[in-house]
Amino acid sequence: MSAPGSGQLVPPGAGVPVLPPGFRFGVTSSAYQVEGATDVDGRGASVWDTFARVPGVVADGTTGDVAAGHFGRVEEDAALLGRLGVDDYRFSVSWTRVQPDGRGPLEPRGLDFYDRLVDRVLEAGVSPVAVLHHHDLPQGLEDDGGWLNPETVHRFAEHASVVAGRLADRVAAWIPVYEPAVMGVLGYGSGAYAPGRALYFDGLWAAHHLLLGHGHATVALRAAGAREVGCANNHAPMWPASEDAADVGATKLFDSVWNGLYLEPMLLGRYPADLAPLMQDLVSPGDLAMIRQPLDFYGVNYDGPLRVAAAAEDAPAPWQVLEPIGHPTTDDGRAVVPDALREWLVVLRARFRAALPPILVTEVGCAVDAEPDAAGVVHDEARDGYHRAHLQAVAEAVRRGVDVRGYYARGLLDGFEWTAGHAHRYGFVHVDHATGARTPTVSFDRYAALIAAQPRHAG
Repeated sequence: MSAPGSGQLVPPGAGVPVLPPGFRFGVTSSAYQVEGATDVDGRGASVWDTFARVPGVVADGTTGDVAAGHFGRVEEDAALLGRLGVDDYRFSVSWTRVQPDGRGPLEPRGLDFYDRLVDRVLEAGVSPVAVLHHHDLPQGLEDDGGWLNPETVHRFAEHASVVAGRLADRVAAWIPVYEPAVMGVLGYGSGAYAPGRALYFDGLWAAHHLLLGHGHATVALRAAGAREVGCANNHAPMWPASEDAADVGATKLFDSVWNGLYLEPMLLGRYPADLAPLMQDLVSPGDLAMIRQPLDFYGVNYDGPLRVAAAAEDAPAPWQVLEPIGHPTTDDGRAVVPDALREWLVVLRARFRAALPPILVTEVGCAVDAEPDAAGVVHDEARDGYHRAHLQAVAEAVRRGVDVRGYYARGLLDGFEWTAGHAHRYGFVHVDHATGARTPTVSFDRYAALIAAQPRHAG
């Protein structure tokens, strides 16, 4: 981009994508990124509370202690959801707000908060979609091994049962584990994200337990009355950095680690062939059947394709992950390649066919670091163009026979962006991080208009 909000993120003329009648439009958030109030009403510490305080981990030195201040502004933010006109609001439950140590006594004030949040969202005419675990594992469980410890799987199933027991009468759709690849690959593999354990292939223990957590929590959710349960997995087309055999081989392996490691067990009840020898000592009888629970939707989170090269011989992992070249980029440096989303959706359907449930695109978003001008207007037109281009890609996949039922844009509010802190903005609502003031942006109004222009009901 030539300047934040300049509108040059995608080619002009994206137009108004038209999706099928009944297609659902949503917007997203996650607890640690927006709630703040990390020391209020008995909330316990999560791995991100701990990790964000490690010097040098977060680019701007901030934490999620305040974030977007959503905890104290539920009514205001729910009203913004109603004004935006989305069908669904995908939010997450902070495990430590409900159960401060991840085990033991519950914190009733935490459950009361999510009770109130769900009611306000419904009153705004929006359906809540609940995530049970969005990166923020209780630090008490991490101290005992975290997702390396099989006991965490059972504590997570209890968490699912407790939260659904309180909310499933009003929350129809649920996602147990959000983005397991982020925790498995970045949290326990490279150590780039919380909890910061650089175990590389030994981190496969965590990946297996995250998948088991998904399975056990799905069973618990259904027992508690959840009507729809799905997933939200990160996926990226993998492009070799060159035609060299080493780059091609590294790309194939990383594709298995990032895409196949979570996709194949959930849909086929097996691990990818390239990784199966490494997983065989981790898998107990019945594990893969537990992971392969029937899903009401398969969630795809998409940031863009990845360019992969072979790493140096002394590197801890045999691949090097790079951004594609020759494409426009967002304000945090991500390549913008909408057609790769269409590519992924078409390939996903062709590969898995009857094993693939209906798809939800559960997260697509971009950083546009625009600030209010002298008149108080936030000109983030580039964000509008980004979403229209990606919705066009979804529409093309639908025309090719892919059963995509919805698209969730990241996100409602500017918040804490993990290791970037508050350095970048992803929200349709600009948040002043000093005062908490909310300013709907130009893209907010345009997303609302795009939604209003769609066929809203089948028939």
